Amino acid sequence: MTKAEIAKIVHERVGLTKKESAQIIQSALDIIRHSLEQGENVKLSGFGHFIVRQKHARRGRNPKTGMDITIAPRSVVTFRASPLLKKKLAGTDK
Repeated sequence: MTKAEIAKIVHERVGLTKKESAQIIQSALDIIRHSLEQGENVKLSGFGHFIVRQKHARRGRNPKTGMDITIAPRSVVTFRASPLLKKKLAGTDK
């Protein structure tokens, strides 16, 4: 599903214009993105958590040359689905 498809569904369900719906979706994503960039976790109740994790430097190997390299430390975002979402996906929430 794309942002445009989400905006279309919001337009149909809420009755806002397509442009307003797209702006709302973009604003929500911008807020989530900004929070993650600041290192904050984002929790969407009933949906899940976006968690910022720090990965330490580690040794790796360049697959092309076979040489050992050091992979720099970095931040990554992981997603953990809420128990409610997991139940719905498993089809046990009826």
